[in-house]
Amino acid sequence: MERRNFIGALSLTGVFGLFSPKTVLAATTASETPNRLKNDREYWYKLLYKIASPVVENLANGTLVKNMPLITAPKFDSRSPTVSYLEAVGRTYAGIAPWLALPDDATAEGVLRKKLRLQAVQGLDNCFAPNSPDKLNFSKDYQPIVDAAYLAQTFIRAPKALWEPLKPETKQAIVAAFKSLRNRKPFKNNWLLFGSITEAFLLSIGEQPDEARLNEGVDALTGWYKGDGWYGDGPNLAFDYYNSFVIHPMMVDTLAIMLDKQLVKQERYDLALKRMQRYVVGQERMISPEGTYPPIGRSITYRTGAFQALSQAALMHKLPDTITPAQVRSALTKVKQNLYDTPGTFDAKGWLQLGFCGHDPEIADYYTSTGSLYMATLSFLPLGLPASDEFWSAPAADWTAKKAWAAKPFPKDYHVDY
Repeated sequence: MERRNFIGALSLTGVFGLFSPKTVLAATTASETPNRLKNDREYWYKLLYKIASPVVENLANGTLVKNMPLITAPKFDSRSPTVSYLEAVGRTYAGIAPWLALPDDATAEGVLRKKLRLQAVQGLDNCFAPNSPDKLNFSKDYQPIVDAAYLAQTFIRAPKALWEPLKPETKQAIVAAFKSLRNRKPFKNNWLLFGSITEAFLLSIGEQPDEARLNEGVDALTGWYKGDGWYGDGPNLAFDYYNSFVIHPMMVDTLAIMLDKQLVKQERYDLALKRMQRYVVGQERMISPEGTYPPIGRSITYRTGAFQALSQAALMHKLPDTITPAQVRSALTKVKQNLYDTPGTFDAKGWLQLGFCGHDPEIADYYTSTGSLYMATLSFLPLGLPASDEFWSAPAADWTAKKAWAAKPFPKDYHVDY
């Protein structure tokens, strides 16, 4: 692939023509590490663009259904495969939202970010328009309950960048789509939070929420809390990454809106945040000195989406005192290198492929398809912090396991009772 210089201070019209995915991806091949790029941030935003741009650009062009490969797990269940398109959109947008919410600037990053933001808005206007070739499925199956929630979380994370610029008719169509889901009940597990956060978003924009649906998720998960930062996924504990894929981030985001609307007390939000902070202590410690992590539980094809909780705590400046932003950045950078620089992770056209480290469809779960994989973007939330933030500006730092296995001092860890 031809290597090109990353051009910064040109007019938007001139630069946008250069920023095809292949152009940007030429600077993020497996042979390039963050040390050979400008810094970790450059590696992160180019990698996020590499992952997200096939979804966002095709949606903007009205070609998502035409061009996205619809690959399902070998034992895919009876749901319609077309839910995969909504999965791709909701999950991708939820991950890119904080980055796109940053103000425009004339840097190479800023120009690329603006391009993606404008495409993202155009794509939503397109796919919610009548007779759109990319019309998203909200009317069939139960899966839309899930990915409406990630789309709602998108607007919660970037209201000015991704909600306010939409056409009035697009907003009306989204509200109607979200309300249409009320004729289907979420399953009695983490899915209850999907209903809650979707209703919380509607509440945040002045719509009347379904109060039972709004409260059911946060109430049920609170009742299923098992201690030491872990919620049950339903009445029982599941040792997988759903506390990060869904539970902690959506619990905290839903309660933040309910607190703002005076529907819960400050103490309840604070407790949910403390529990998320406790959980991310364990997440950070699970990253090995080599930048690997345990492939435990279901949905491991979501790759670094497993670190959404840790990434959100960093974005919120709410990391526990025992974890510095630089060690989170350094650890997650190494994890991303290990996963995304592995051949087979992307197909020849840049779409994510089923697998964990590389291409392995056999490990995909019965509900997994191409669109499902874009949960991976949820580990990129700290790109919503400016480059001047300590997360990006502080020197690289060893994370806990790297310190421990190098015989360096590291903080002890103890059970907590909240």
